[in-house]
Amino acid sequence: MPADQELPSTLQRSPEKAQRTWMETHDAAVEEYGEGRRAHQTAYAALKHSFEKVGDHWEAKDERGPSDAQAAQQRGQRPKETAGGVDANASKAHLLEVAARLDVRGRTRMTKAELVDAIGRANDRASRQAREKGR
Repeated sequence: MPADQELPSTLQRSPEKAQRTWMETHDAAVEEYGEGRRAHQTAYAALKHSFEKVGDHWEAKDERGPSDAQAAQQRGQRPKETAGGVDANASKAHLLEVAARLDVRGRTRMTKAELVDAIGRANDRASRQAREKGR
């Protein structure tokens, strides 16, 4: 199935460049690996180098690069935990800014790792609410 018909809802609410990045990578991955989970993972890995998930959509990052330990890996290495679109490699100041936009409570007392987890939960919540509104 063409990527534009499989575009995840979070990307439907995101900038065209994010959509294009995901679709082009997904289509290339389908040609390489076939349809399915691996094609989606490859598309998200490419997306996370230039974009981060904020709430129910993806936004361009200030600096291009891997967003977490999983995205930084080379092909064929053992999987590591992913941050689910949160730019875990960003500065604590940036994470605090994102957490403030998402109204994460207690953010000023959190460590960087706690901020990444809290932002991830807030993103999941925002995505779930956006999907429910769209029904």
